[in-house]
Amino acid sequence: MLSALHRTFGEPAEVLTPADAPLPEPKAGEVRIRTILSPIHNHDLWTVRGQYGYKPALPAIGGTEAVGIVDALGPGVTGITTGTRVAAAGVHETWAEYFLAPAKSLVPLPEAIADEAAAQLIAMPFSAITLLDFLGVDTGDWVIQNTANGAVGKTLAMLAAARGIHVVNLVRRDQGVGELESLGIANAVSTASPGWKERVTEITSGAPIRAAVDSIGGDASGDLMHLLGDNGLLVSFGSMAGEPMRIPSGATIFKQAVVKGFWGAKVSADMAPEKRAALIGELMRLVASGELKLPVEAVFGLDRIKDAVLASQAPGKIGKVLLRP
Repeated sequence: MLSALHRTFGEPAEVLTPADAPLPEPKAGEVRIRTILSPIHNHDLWTVRGQYGYKPALPAIGGTEAVGIVDALGPGVTGITTGTRVAAAGVHETWAEYFLAPAKSLVPLPEAIADEAAAQLIAMPFSAITLLDFLGVDTGDWVIQNTANGAVGKTLAMLAAARGIHVVNLVRRDQGVGELESLGIANAVSTASPGWKERVTEITSGAPIRAAVDSIGGDASGDLMHLLGDNGLLVSFGSMAGEPMRIPSGATIFKQAVVKGFWGAKVSADMAPEKRAALIGELMRLVASGELKLPVEAVFGLDRIKDAVLASQAPGKIGKVLLRP
């Protein structure tokens, strides 16, 4: 089968290549899925670089999420049939014509959800809705996040709006404000503009910000702490700057603030199955109704993996880059 694999760790556009790979055979409790579409996530690229929490054995096929059709059942699998269209995430080697997934992890899909949305339904949206729950905020509360024009940021903003939670959405380029507004996401502020902190205060009308999500690190962490209200929560979700969080001790002490880390894989693993099912059900309802939009920037064939990777890393994307076998 055709796949996008790497034989060494390194920069994805340099080490990923289209190649033939053996057709995988499902073991007990697994199914084989014929891939329809698979997204390129940032954590997929960091895995190819060998710099993520999971480091595969080489040679390795990339990808961790996809929509596809159940093609074969492993021993002992019940409750699902071949021909069923499903979404799968938290798996491996989805950048191929076929991949394996645990049967219990699959999400059967209604016709109302298109393939383009289904391909990216779980990983980033589930991280976003889990993160929103993690913040412990309620209807009417204010939240602030940076890199709001990223996949998780956009999704969190839309999910929060559906729950009646207000979000200030920080972006690092003035053009990012328009990108969010085109998706119906309000309260966008560019940190490249002078007086942006004062603009945040205007938007909230001085109401306390209960929680902040930092995906950058460095001085951006301190900026969020400055804007956070008393007894607020600052969550580290990522480190785009590749630097330690620089947080003023004074603000942290006098605001009695709490700083916590969030890793979706860990939080999800500790989550009760009933809770996970309820959150995924909420995601599917919002996607089907159009309240949650999962836009696509472009679709590339696996034979154009290098072009696809470069497109996924370009600034100003409106959505995910997807791979099609």
